Amino acid sequence: MRTLPYGSWPSPISADALLSDAGVDIGFPRVDGGDLYWLQARATEGGRGELVRRTPDGMTTSLTPAPWNLRSRVHEYGGGAYAVRAGIVVFANLDDLRLYRLDVQDPSTPPAPITPEGVHRYAEPVIDVRRRRVIAIREDHTDPAAPVNTLVSLDLDGANVDGGRVIVEGTDFVTAADLSPDGSRLAWISWDLPRMPWEASTVHRAEIDAEGVVSAVAAVTDGSTWVQQPRWAPDGRLFFIEESHDWANLVAVDTVAPDDAPQRFVADGLEFGRPNWFLGSRDFDFLPDGRLIAAASELGMARLVVIDPVDRSCAVFDSEAAVVDGLATADDGRVLALVSTRSTPMAVVLLTVPDASEDTSAVAPETVYTSITFALDPGSTSLAENVSWTNSRGETVHGFYYPPANADVQADDQERPPLLVESHGGPTAMHSASFKLGSHYWTSRGFAILDVNYGGSSGFGRRYRERLNGQWGVVDIDDCVTGALAMAEQGRADRDRLAIRGGSAGGYTTLRALTESDVFAAGASHYGIGDLETLARDTHKLESRYLDSLIGPYPERRDLYVERSPIHHVDRLSSPMILFQGTEDKAVPPSQATRMADALRAKGLPVTLIMFEGEGHGFRQPANIKRALEAELFFYGRVLGFTPADDIDPVPIDNL
Repeated sequence: MRTLPYGSWPSPISADALLSDAGVDIGFPRVDGGDLYWLQARATEGGRGELVRRTPDGMTTSLTPAPWNLRSRVHEYGGGAYAVRAGIVVFANLDDLRLYRLDVQDPSTPPAPITPEGVHRYAEPVIDVRRRRVIAIREDHTDPAAPVNTLVSLDLDGANVDGGRVIVEGTDFVTAADLSPDGSRLAWISWDLPRMPWEASTVHRAEIDAEGVVSAVAAVTDGSTWVQQPRWAPDGRLFFIEESHDWANLVAVDTVAPDDAPQRFVADGLEFGRPNWFLGSRDFDFLPDGRLIAAASELGMARLVVIDPVDRSCAVFDSEAAVVDGLATADDGRVLALVSTRSTPMAVVLLTVPDASEDTSAVAPETVYTSITFALDPGSTSLAENVSWTNSRGETVHGFYYPPANADVQADDQERPPLLVESHGGPTAMHSASFKLGSHYWTSRGFAILDVNYGGSSGFGRRYRERLNGQWGVVDIDDCVTGALAMAEQGRADRDRLAIRGGSAGGYTTLRALTESDVFAAGASHYGIGDLETLARDTHKLESRYLDSLIGPYPERRDLYVERSPIHHVDRLSSPMILFQGTEDKAVPPSQATRMADALRAKGLPVTLIMFEGEGHGFRQPANIKRALEAELFFYGRVLGFTPADDIDPVPIDNL
């Protein structure tokens, strides 16, 4: 085994490998009869989404080859792009934002549009087979400054030239519609600005007559808590996830006897569900024997929980999973899900859940499809380690540490690795410990990584998430800085080679850390937010009042927005930085990245600014993704003092 300095290790993972067909994003598994479905998107096709079907004989086919692109744009983030029932698929196509019907039994017939071209966007279709219709979210952009969200009914066989008949309206947002098994009742969630759905939202239910007319609308919850994913059980009860205390747990209500007290299935220390950034989440489902299976989070790790609604027991099953997503019960009782572990990439799997009488804690998986076929030597696989530290306020912060790992190379015993501190987006999101080939790109070259689940992250209970209330740009910065220093003090990182990186909201944390602290020797901002006032004034409807809770009401507390905007404190910058920005970014104007770069140049600090023509808030073109990755590695090599083994086209670095 060769001995080489950290950062200069030859890696088996090239940038091309990350972008090749060996790796795809997968999501939204569903079951229809004996058929299994999921979405997958390839970076080599700009993230184009295609629907894949696996039949009981094991045959897997794409139902929507190019140019179809399954993706919705409701709430801008999308999700909930398709539904399947009784051999019928209804999906949202990104290029024209229309809904289409596809008969999977007749693949020779192309998908037929069921909504008109125009100003409407659709998501979360629910197929009502009895009435030959679809219930879906419709987002009306007739006034682009004030989109209107409703639930509409659409003729499954028609053109629906009016864009659908409105059946639920009157609130700022409606999501997560679910039809009861007998088709007689509907449930959904609503909320209003200035709240975000994880701050306060409401479960509703209504009756539906034979003609599809909605009546007897009633609120199931009082709107004071976070609620998610209402689902009708086979026995007629309505289940949903509710954060009525510090942890989000499952709740069941009997809507036939509404005076009966709700049943709560409490598993303290476990958090069910996740913030509703993307539509179409499904974190629990019903098993044939009447039990439920659910995915939960415990200190950032996934847990499978089987719930008995009779005795209210919650059995937590042993699992190596770091992420479990999208549970859907198949006809044979097995559960389709997305699962990733510390050492295996995200995969579509079938889980066999033990019978209630079995004395076992194993949930056996069968892999149906894996997102990555790239073979990585176990010696080059960096396994996430749960770590925690104390921030400057005396609070415990959680994260995951990835040590450098390469089967063919080691460093000198006296050297400590450079550390990349990763600040996630959201900011109400969460780093997981799942296998990520992108992280191994860095660790196999001799970097250590610290994924910081700073205060405000989901998955750790309400009190942990609410640490960020009024404190964005304060708490997250402190947690990243103290985490980096803790890793250095423990000998896990070189104190003189600490770097911070992130995109969007994570890019804001990066920029803010570099203007408020001198701990980091370098930083990388990918379309990071530099001006909070611009974000408050110009962002889309879903997040138009998000900063009220994260910072304060605007413009009443403009002083806080100015104080916490990196763009106003460029004079405080003291570390080299590389910035990546799309020229068509509507969330972060390119001028913000330009101003940051100009300030660094004026101070004589090393700086690189790379603008990608035609890219928006996030990069989709493979060539641009590759260039950003390799340019960042080249930049770190120059400013942190090592020579990458890769053959990289140099990037210009001003002041160096």
